[in-house]
Amino acid sequence: MATTGMQLFGLVLSIIGWVGGFLVCTLPMWRVTAFIGNNIVTAQITWEGLWMNCIWQSTGEIQCKVYDSLLALPSDMKAARGLTVLALLICTLALTLGVLGIKCTQCVGLPSLKARLARVSGVLFVIAGFLILVPVCWTAHSIIRDFYDPYVAAPHKRELGPALYLGWGGSALLLIGGSLLYAGSNPPGIPSSPTFSSDESSPRRAGGPAQVKGYV
Repeated sequence: MATTGMQLFGLVLSIIGWVGGFLVCTLPMWRVTAFIGNNIVTAQITWEGLWMNCIWQSTGEIQCKVYDSLLALPSDMKAARGLTVLALLICTLALTLGVLGIKCTQCVGLPSLKARLARVSGVLFVIAGFLILVPVCWTAHSIIRDFYDPYVAAPHKRELGPALYLGWGGSALLLIGGSLLYAGSNPPGIPSSPTFSSDESSPRRAGGPAQVKGYV
């Protein structure tokens, strides 16, 4: 029961992380306008994401525009697109294998096969977590680098958007959930921790009672 609960908990965390990764991929809030210098009072806020950028007016109106050309995007944004989409596809495959492999489902009859499917699912979730973590950290590093670069004009400086924080949280859930799913999916006959039998005989006991010889 303990391993089943660990499997379910890991799968639930992984699903939440998958949803967070989907929001990270779609939300246009990776980069946000930085209010520094003469930009303290502004009538609009710029949001930049992987697929579009949006402008929020002080009147409450939001205008979004999809990027016209993929080739015109910077290399880091292209890599972030590819890695996040690949992570979501891997999560979809991992979720399918996880549902088939957890002990509380009856989709697969062989316990050994179920354990292997669950372990593969956990590994895939961990890989997806790393794939989301890499572009998020990469983008955050470039934002911080440009923010403190004196040669970058103040209107072009950006701050960390909410999508990046969501990406860190989602990747952490995928890493933790995948690890729990893997740890709770031991194949039959393989204990999760080493066990020691009390029937094991010591060398002294195995040799039998010591013979005492009397000498006259």
